[in-house]
Amino acid sequence: MRRSAVLAVLVLVVAVLGGCVGWFGQGAARQGSSSSLVDFLYPKGEEPPPVGSQIPTLNLPLRVGLAFVPANVQSTESLSEARKTELLERTKAAFQGKDYLREIVVIPETYLRSTRGFDTVDQVARLYNLDVIALVSHDQLAVSSDRSSSFLYWTIVGAYVVEGTKNEVQTLVDTAVFDVPTRTLLFRAPGIDKVTKDATLIGTPEQVRRTQDESFGRAMEQMTVNLQKELEVFRERIKTEGTVKLVKRGTGGGGGGSLSGLELLALCALIFLAALRRRRILPPLPSHGRGRG
Repeated sequence: MRRSAVLAVLVLVVAVLGGCVGWFGQGAARQGSSSSLVDFLYPKGEEPPPVGSQIPTLNLPLRVGLAFVPANVQSTESLSEARKTELLERTKAAFQGKDYLREIVVIPETYLRSTRGFDTVDQVARLYNLDVIALVSHDQLAVSSDRSSSFLYWTIVGAYVVEGTKNEVQTLVDTAVFDVPTRTLLFRAPGIDKVTKDATLIGTPEQVRRTQDESFGRAMEQMTVNLQKELEVFRERIKTEGTVKLVKRGTGGGGGGSLSGLELLALCALIFLAALRRRRILPPLPSHGRGRG
């Protein structure tokens, strides 16, 4: 009888400890958010055009769009639309006052969610009258894992006091800049951030969210700095390699002013009428400068 009681107590202790391990043991909670530039632009598995297959013509000053690539369906979104807009506005501010930029427009992610592919990019470009678009994709992973000591501290001291959870967040953002008419990748720039923090178990969810937000901000800051550097490298490459043709807006590339279709049609009509008058098919225009006889 006494032996049976001891066994019962041991079974109960194992069950209780097993429950504690199930909640606060060696497991790890993972959550992440990601968006794929390749999946967004080539949703049907299309092949990107060969590098150098077309020479883009950039009409300066440029009107540039800046937008986040929509997150994948299975991702857990870590940033709100308002926060994304705020981060893009910071990147936009870093490029203000450049003589080769007419305007940078922050595009709401909503306009890119309905469909995918370059056709969507073309529609957005027509809507905002864009020459170039910069698409920001991201990949963020947050891991919240319990240390081996957290089980012992939980059973003896209590989770409200002991720091037993390690929060790791890794964030990668990548901005790819495309010429809209030719769909040519002009240049790209990454931003990376990794942070490891400890937090009390009671505050873990909020701490993870805060850490994710801060990590995203730092990655965007690094990306913006790298984007400025890559832009300068791109400008030098244009001078030395001639991979892109630059045209000042309002000129046709040869130094003269360009004509619209309507202006060209009117000019052709005037030339045609002048030719008819030279052949005396039409009467000459009356002269208002002569006096009466």
